[in-house]
Amino acid sequence: MFPRLQIVTDSLDVVRGAVGHGPVAIQVRVKTSDRLAYELTVAALEVCRSAGALCLVDDRVGVALAAGADGVHVGAEDLPVEAVRRVVGPTMIVGATCRNPVAARAAVAEGASYLGVGPAFATSSKDGLPPPLGAAGIGAVVDAVPGTPVIAIGGITASRAAELPGYGVAAISAIAADPAGATIELLKVLAR
Repeated sequence: MFPRLQIVTDSLDVVRGAVGHGPVAIQVRVKTSDRLAYELTVAALEVCRSAGALCLVDDRVGVALAAGADGVHVGAEDLPVEAVRRVVGPTMIVGATCRNPVAARAAVAEGASYLGVGPAFATSSKDGLPPPLGAAGIGAVVDAVPGTPVIAIGGITASRAAELPGYGVAAISAIAADPAGATIELLKVLAR
């Protein structure tokens, strides 16, 4: 079963703090270089495998394959899902960023395993984002792709996670200060 909580990070300390408390997926997001992304992914995989957590790589298909990650997540400006699926094969997890029902249905038809949808709320963890979708916007995507895990991202906190429809959430800055505590809190909210 795909974890309902995804932790997006470029910190091995966050990975260490977040795993081991319940089912999570770690998404390694390194914006600087393939080499640094690869090195962090290899280190994160060691931590994730010992704790039974999934390890995904943001944007970098080659890094995900080279490191032996469980999957890759691609954004709207990255390689098309269909091309990624062709390269990684039928079993690797492929996530895709979507903002509306049309894009969601297309991504699933092209082979996406799950969707990252957002920003759900206003956030400062990434520049240049479009306006927040809110619960209604997330819900429209959820309704468009029944059976596909929809992970809301952007401005996620434990209290906001409880407001959202869909399968689960992805947290970035909400877990940075206290990865273990925030992970435990988010897992409790998602279990309700």
